Amino acid sequence: MGVVSHRAGSAREASRVIESTPIHVAVVDLGLPMDASADACTDAQGCGPRLLDILARLAEPPPTVVIRRSLGHRDACRETAAALKMGAFSVLDRPRRLDDLNLMLEVLRRCLARHYRGLWPGAF
Repeated sequence: MGVVSHRAGSAREASRVIESTPIHVAVVDLGLPMDASADACTDAQGCGPRLLDILARLAEPPPTVVIRRSLGHRDACRETAAALKMGAFSVLDRPRRLDDLNLMLEVLRRCLARHYRGLWPGAF
């Protein structure tokens, strides 16, 4: 189908991918560590918002699906609001069950429909 996916294990690695590869749709985990050897970002906000900022500054920012961290209700609401304010297409909880994965696939389908007229990016 022409889909190429890139996976980054850290915010630093994701930054390198963003700089060197055209990104058509981004899925950003807000709990991504800064480095592969770190358990979490040293910033209390996490490293995901830094990636959202990098993506938003691209000449053609891609639609972004954000995976929020497991937090208390109030913090999760704040994190969701901040991600949407930074331009996220959608904010989801980390998929843990098949239903969650199906929801992620539906969000990606809607993303393609809205931003790429239902076609795979680069196909038109």
